[in-house]
Order: sequence, then C-alpha cells, then structure tokens
Amino acid sequence: MAMAHLIHHWTTLAPLAAAALLVLTTAIGEQPWLLVGCVAAIIAAVLAAVHHAEVIAHRVGEPLGTLVLALAVTVIEAALLLSLLFAGGAGMETLPRDTVYATVMIITTGVVGLCTMIGGLAHREQSFRVDGAGGGLAALIVLAVVTLVLPDFTITTGVGTYSRGQSLFAAVVSAALWGIFVFVQTIRHRDYFLPHDDQARPEEHALPPSRRQATLSLVFLLVALVAVVGLAKVLSHPLEEFVEAFHLPRGVVGIVVAMVVLLPETWAAIRAAYANRLQSSMNLAIGSALATIGLTVPVVVFFATAYGLPLVLGLDPKDIVLLATALLVSVVTLGTGRTSMMQGAVHLVLFATYLFLACVP
Repeated sequence: MAMAHLIHHWTTLAPLAAAALLVLTTAIGEQPWLLVGCVAAIIAAVLAAVHHAEVIAHRVGEPLGTLVLALAVTVIEAALLLSLLFAGGAGMETLPRDTVYATVMIITTGVVGLCTMIGGLAHREQSFRVDGAGGGLAALIVLAVVTLVLPDFTITTGVGTYSRGQSLFAAVVSAALWGIFVFVQTIRHRDYFLPHDDQARPEEHALPPSRRQATLSLVFLLVALVAVVGLAKVLSHPLEEFVEAFHLPRGVVGIVVAMVVLLPETWAAIRAAYANRLQSSMNLAIGSALATIGLTVPVVVFFATAYGLPLVLGLDPKDIVLLATALLVSVVTLGTGRTSMMQGAVHLVLFATYLFLACVP
C-alpha cells in the first residue's frame, strides 16, 4: 500500500513539476542547468502520462481506451508543429513532413519491432486479431501515399508540394479516413480490436477507477502532455545547434520531435506486449500512426493554407523506398495474426537502417 501511495503521488507531482519547469524556463531563458532539468522532466512527465492514460483506459474500456493517449498526443503534436512552423526559419517548411514521416517509420519499424521482439522473448509467440490490424494498416498505406508520396508526382506545382486545392483535398481525405477507422474501431466492429480472450489481463476484472479518479487522471494527462511538448520546444533550439554543429541533416530534428511525442505511447505499447497483451500494443501502434496523418496533416495543411505558410510534403526518393519497405514488411508481419521474435528482429533492423540513413544520407 505504501508503494502504491508513493507511486500515486509521484505520478501526480511529475506533471506539475514539468509544467513549473516549463514556466521557469520561459521566464528566465535557456540556462544550461535548466536544459538538463528539462530532459529529466520530460522523462518523468512521459512516465506519468502513461500511468494516467492507463487509468482512463481502464475506466472507459477497450478499444476506446487505446484512443485516449493516441488522440491527446496527436493533438499536442499538431500544436507543436504549428508553433514551429509559424516561427519560420530555414527548413521549417519540411518539418511537418519530416515529423509525420518519422512518426510512421518509428511506429511501423521501431514500436512494432520492440513490441514483437520483447513479446517474443517473454512469451515465444503472441497473437492478435488480423481483422482490425489489416483494416488499419490498409488505411495507413493509403494515407501515407496520399500525403507523403503523391506530392512528388503531381504537376500543378513544384516537386514535393501540393497546390491549394490538392492540399485541402488531401487534408479532407485524411481526416475522413481516420474518422471512419475510429467509427469502425469503437462502434461498428469493436470486436475486431479486442483480444480473443482476457486471460492475460487479470486487471480487467478489477474494479475500474471512479469517475473522479478518471477525471483527475485526464487533467494530469493533459498537463503532462502539454509540459512534454512545451519542454521539447524549449530544447528544439539547442537541438538545432547540435544538428548544425555535427553537420547532420535537418530531418533529424523531425525525428527527435517525433520520438519525444511518441514516448508515452511507445512505453505503454511495450509494457502491454511484455504483459502478453499484444492486441493493445497493435491498437496503440496502428491507431497512433493513423491519428498522426489523419489529424496532424489536416490541421497543419489548414493553417498553412490559411496563412500562406510554405509547406513541403513530398519525400525524397530514398525515404519513399524506406517507407514502402516498412509498409510491405508490416503487411507481412500483421497478416498472420501471430508474431515471434523473428518479426521483431526484421522490424528493428529496418528501424536501425532508417535512423542511420537519416543521419548519413
């Protein structure tokens, strides 16, 4: 009981401490000792966010619970990208593309790879429903092609860009397809995203948290996510200086932004896989990737179009090949409904290749 009491207070204090540090950094500027504290605060806030998301998920049940963290993180990600886009500067017109692309690659190779590898090592084989994963992956392939690949092949504007009408069409299609996926996941075919049995989830039989507990967790979840993104923005300038000092490509900034934003979902997915709940891991992974395109892209496109901000969405040929490979491997992995450490190894090797080529193009 004492340990649970301590954990409860820690997950409550961490978001508040991170938010306070964000206010302090904004007030007095970027001091070296404060930047170190920002890194520690981000990690603490991420772990607290996972705890509060799990409380909410237990209250609302699956699969709606897995949408809570994905939706909150994606909305905050869009806000972060817009703030950086409005700030302007060299290379900012490609930051939304780099971040969305990085998010898709991190999820389809890194998160899925870690979950299947850890789950395979702990439980040899794991299973999940192909019905839901297959539909979600098909939607992800379509959205990725429409937003990240087709801009390189349209002829109305320059390579890598959409015209005003094409951008708005891509935004509407992305939002509509994501909305259909959510409807299927939560209402029409909810059973597609539920585990075959709940034997591996004894906590599901425990009493769900009260409405008051769930409401407080929602508040602290939002505080933690805002603090994480705010602190990430504070660290973005030192990060850009680091990238320039080591002559790294600008796309590395998008990778770091995506990694920070995805930390809560990644940690939650890994924990679920280790607990033999791979269905929850797949729900989180596919749902997060879809939400990133289905929500972030429409918001960014709308504001970029309204305020005349430059926006480049099309990927380079190398990145198109990597994206196609990641989606093809995901089709193979998610097509059987069973995974082992072999699939995890394949995804992680592809993830390492993506990171290496991003730094050494």
